[in-house]
Amino acid sequence: MGQSPWQNRRVLVTGHTGFKGSWLCLWLHQLGAQVCGLALNPPTQLNLYESAAVQELIAVDLRIDIRDPAAVAAAIAQVEPEVIFHLAAQPLVNRSYEAPIETYATNVMGTAHVLEAARTVGSVRAIVVVTTDKCYENQEWVYPYRENDRLGGFDPYSNSKACTELVVSAYRSSFLGPQGIAVATARAGNVIGGGDWATGRLIPDCVRSFQAGIPLQLRYPQAVRPWQHVLEPLSGYLRLAEALLSDRAMEFCEAWNFGPDETSTVTVGEVAQLAAEIWGEEVEITKTNPDYHEAGLLQLDSSKARSRLHWKPKWSLNQAIESTILWYRAHRDGQNVQQMTQAQISEFASVIYD
Repeated sequence: MGQSPWQNRRVLVTGHTGFKGSWLCLWLHQLGAQVCGLALNPPTQLNLYESAAVQELIAVDLRIDIRDPAAVAAAIAQVEPEVIFHLAAQPLVNRSYEAPIETYATNVMGTAHVLEAARTVGSVRAIVVVTTDKCYENQEWVYPYRENDRLGGFDPYSNSKACTELVVSAYRSSFLGPQGIAVATARAGNVIGGGDWATGRLIPDCVRSFQAGIPLQLRYPQAVRPWQHVLEPLSGYLRLAEALLSDRAMEFCEAWNFGPDETSTVTVGEVAQLAAEIWGEEVEITKTNPDYHEAGLLQLDSSKARSRLHWKPKWSLNQAIESTILWYRAHRDGQNVQQMTQAQISEFASVIYD
């Protein structure tokens, strides 16, 4: 194995205290990067950031609200990153119905604040802005969505992420591209993995039901989603950032899908049942009446990433769910969570950087 392309790079992760951000920070640290973070406090009382002691591995830990443009500008000027992974967001559909203005302010204007600050700091070379598979105008088509399909979004969260895509496009054309700063967006499917305790997400809801011995209530058991372990899209973000740092950087300044294989696009109910089987106890699964709209069918076409970035999913759905449930059981049993998380990253990365 050669030297990591991330060795000693100064990298800023916005949203580093969140679920996906914490996993990314741990992976970047393993790769030798100088990891800096900009975020609010962890979003839930139980959280991966604290459980895995991610703060021990962070060079700079800033608690900043990305809705504050002056604070964002000062933070990025202080860090002087070479690469920015922008993950900070209001990430929940149900929360977006409760707080639509907060959702738009965070996801749309927050992104604009990060990009505006980045263009005034001479250190920045590459930016990966993470949005979502839900940014597409969902027609309930049977074929997967491609990067050039129409953007939209029924609910405020999904719609705000479509708006985010447009903000990035405008900043890329008007400011960042002419300055030589490479920026791209990344759209992933429904991620699972240890350390997510958000309310209203399938696996955390499953684990809470399993541990409490109560029936698992599902809003849309027949809804089809592109499921993937959190390390799958993170490997795509890293691969994309490396392309943005290359001599051909501007060729990759586009939107990119990082979704699972078709075999991992299954219903909510099927994932819940498989998780229950791996947990190892009988679990009753019931349907509850939803109080807001959610898409019924959503799939991603990642052929562009396969062809041009040479990225592809590594773990089957069974592997993804098994690794996730094993993580939660290790946490329940009081094992060292940082070691557990790093071991799963090493296992996954062994087939990425070999």
